[in-house]
Amino acid sequence: MHKRGQGSVVIPAVAPSSVACVRSLGRRGVGTIAVSESETAPAFASRYCDESHVVPDPTEDVLGYRDALLELATRSDVETIAPIRDEDVWTLSRYRSAFADRVAPLWPSLETLRTVYDRVRLVETAAAADVAVPETRPLDAVDDWGRKAIVKPRYAVVTDEFVDTVSSSTIVHPGSVRYLEPGQEPDRESIREEMGHTPIVQEYVPGEEYALWALYDRGEPVATCQKHQLRGYSYAGNTSIARRTTSIPALERAGRAVLDALDWHGPASVQFVRDAATGEFTLLEVNPRFWVSVSCPIEAGVDFPYYFWQLARGEPVRTSETYETGVATHLLRGEMLYVLSVLREENPIVEPPSLPAAALEIAASTVRQPNFDHLSRDDPRPFVRDARNVASELFSAVVELPASWTAPASRRDQTDDERADARVRR
Repeated sequence: MHKRGQGSVVIPAVAPSSVACVRSLGRRGVGTIAVSESETAPAFASRYCDESHVVPDPTEDVLGYRDALLELATRSDVETIAPIRDEDVWTLSRYRSAFADRVAPLWPSLETLRTVYDRVRLVETAAAADVAVPETRPLDAVDDWGRKAIVKPRYAVVTDEFVDTVSSSTIVHPGSVRYLEPGQEPDRESIREEMGHTPIVQEYVPGEEYALWALYDRGEPVATCQKHQLRGYSYAGNTSIARRTTSIPALERAGRAVLDALDWHGPASVQFVRDAATGEFTLLEVNPRFWVSVSCPIEAGVDFPYYFWQLARGEPVRTSETYETGVATHLLRGEMLYVLSVLREENPIVEPPSLPAAALEIAASTVRQPNFDHLSRDDPRPFVRDARNVASELFSAVVELPASWTAPASRRDQTDDERADARVRR
């Protein structure tokens, strides 16, 4: 049990954002209860983690995961649960009434979440709010393959709410974005089989990625901050592994317009690409939870986890009217994957940077802004734990191990960051 005396927050320990939330709240004296299906979750190792609990994997046992969270939610010291990944927010929203009887439900309703996770409905909602959106059509409706386009799952997560053949006890990630070779018709049947449903085709909008990070309270903004993505897991985009704060009025307007149209409640990240030709912000999607790079706004003076805590307590949220722009943070492991993508990936639409240019860019930005998602002077163990996890996975991947030897349990951030939070430039 924690000894802080202020109450506690349950935090799924599944991503770099988990570590950021644990540190933010722990440094302010708030009790932190980390939960994960992996005993080696980096957040478990934080000096600011008061308790850690191993729970069922929601991708395999949603009901078991729900029950584990509900059991913690019955405790008198637990004020709320932080939605960190899609599995979390889906479970919390689907069983909202059960959780709302025990803790403050600072996440969207299930109906709102259906709109966010159904990318056709989301595009329609954003367009009605006068926000730019990419042309979006079902795979089966496309007969012109001459333009630059991508195929992506229609549903950000696949559950029995969307696809009848999926079990009610599982949550499925339906595959990744596929860049199409202009002029070549893809194998539609294999794509449908891979994704488990009929996906969508969207026009490719060239440009750099941005986001509006926000915390809303019943349709009203509590705090916002803006991101300019420097690098993703891939040179073509994907989840942010290097980003910096920015402030652009048009981005603020577009992000708020989407969240206002959704009557948002809780944390969210609204993802955009800034059209290289027009400068217009075109919607990519909405992450209906805390985002992977939550360390960045905290570093810039916008402490979203603490504001989330204040909302849960019914306390006034005191935010600054301004924040520091140009503040960058990095996921070091992600920077290595970015370099590997330059070396190995082939993309029919996006040209890779040169390897020397990529390496120089990474070196320069980390020297200028030595702020990291896991690495911290006063809390080094999450970084060490994450490094050990990565080393164990690499060793297991390249060495054929004896049948009697079992690698330490670990959970790849690809599950939580790339696959669950995969936000690739359209």
